[in-house]
Amino acid sequence: MLVTIGANGPNSSDLGFLLHKHPDRVRSVDVGHGRAHVFYPEVSEERTTATLLVEVDPVRLSRRARGDRSTATLEPYVNDRPYAASSMLSAAIGKLYGTAMSGTCENKPELVDQAMDLEIVAPVVGAPHGGELIDRLFEPLGWTVERKILPLDSSFEIWGDSRYASLTLRGSLTVKDALSHLYVLLPVLDGKKHYWIGDDEVEKLLRRGGEWLAAHPEREVISRRYLRFGSLARQALARLSEGHVDSDERDQSDNASEHALERTLSLNDQRLDAVINAVTVAGGGAVVDLGCGEGRLLERLVAEPTVTNVLGVDVSLRALDRAEGRLRLDDMSERRREQITLAQSALTYTDERLRGRDVATVIEVIEHLDAERLDVFAQVVFGDAAPRTVIVTTPNIEYNVHFERLLAGTFRHGDHRFEWTRAEFTEWTEQICVDYGYATTFAPIGPDHPETGPPTQMAVFSKVAS
Repeated sequence: MLVTIGANGPNSSDLGFLLHKHPDRVRSVDVGHGRAHVFYPEVSEERTTATLLVEVDPVRLSRRARGDRSTATLEPYVNDRPYAASSMLSAAIGKLYGTAMSGTCENKPELVDQAMDLEIVAPVVGAPHGGELIDRLFEPLGWTVERKILPLDSSFEIWGDSRYASLTLRGSLTVKDALSHLYVLLPVLDGKKHYWIGDDEVEKLLRRGGEWLAAHPEREVISRRYLRFGSLARQALARLSEGHVDSDERDQSDNASEHALERTLSLNDQRLDAVINAVTVAGGGAVVDLGCGEGRLLERLVAEPTVTNVLGVDVSLRALDRAEGRLRLDDMSERRREQITLAQSALTYTDERLRGRDVATVIEVIEHLDAERLDVFAQVVFGDAAPRTVIVTTPNIEYNVHFERLLAGTFRHGDHRFEWTRAEFTEWTEQICVDYGYATTFAPIGPDHPETGPPTQMAVFSKVAS
């Protein structure tokens, strides 16, 4: 099986920088079910083509499959896996083009968000519903679709059409978007994955689908065919409908980019220090960390003497698993373990477990929520949970001019829905105070520049006695 990505027009050779593959070399890797190769059939300033070829070992694949050893048929050895685009091609895209798909290009970062005149060719893809589903999947994403149903056997026309098509996509898109479309939609067209589908596939779909999946008119079809199990599909659709974004859904490469920007300032450490100090000043007690992610703040909270009880909340089960590993809960004494709770919950739903807390921390979370959902978030946290102290941190967009590697007009993290100026953050906090009876103090985190202010802004909300 293979897929070819071509770029047309001036500077088309930039495709090599974006894909992180040198045009003069063949790149080959093991992909579990065989070998995958990337090579360039043509390279010029007017036309550059990169081909990803996957050689499937059917014997190797059959031995990895569950239940195939007991079958009485030859299906595990004689099937369409070697030539029809499927989840195996998607896995190869993730392994060989993962950096490009995440939107990272160290040599020419300005190229990442530039649309290119692209042409993608997949000689054999699944064609459900006579190929009509192909149009429904790709056209809303900006592609011009050219497909041709392949005959079952060209030597015997009477046999009719097969359930496969040749596919050509043309459009002006960024390479990272094009790759994410292929990564998600090729398995959707195939309808059969070569590996076990579990909860982590929901995270993968939401992470790779990004904003385009939430807005796609066929998102229900995509979710159900990608995940196969109704319960997983319903979970994905619910989170897409509510716009839930958690720390695990933020692409790991985006996190790495954001950390790389802030590393020279040791900003993450300064942020954690500032939050712990604010918790201590507030008197500690029972603390809930909303959007706790993999537990970096939780690790500091459980070691703070003034904190008597800690609840870590995140919508992602995988993030909570990482937090559990970081905290080494299994190694704790029973008494210490009883003081720490991890819970799955969304920040746009009321949850009685959040009530009665002394302090709530919301660290680098609100900017990952859709702006129109902030009113619901405020009602959940300040209205229903109503802790006596709420600590919120968020980036200060004014400071972004000091990050040399950050392109003008872009956010620090690929999943940020917004980044506020100091005035915008102040306006939001003032409205919270009016609506829910809090008072606010502000504190800078990181170097406080006289013109742009600090890289991170922190607000500490204190409940006003009625």
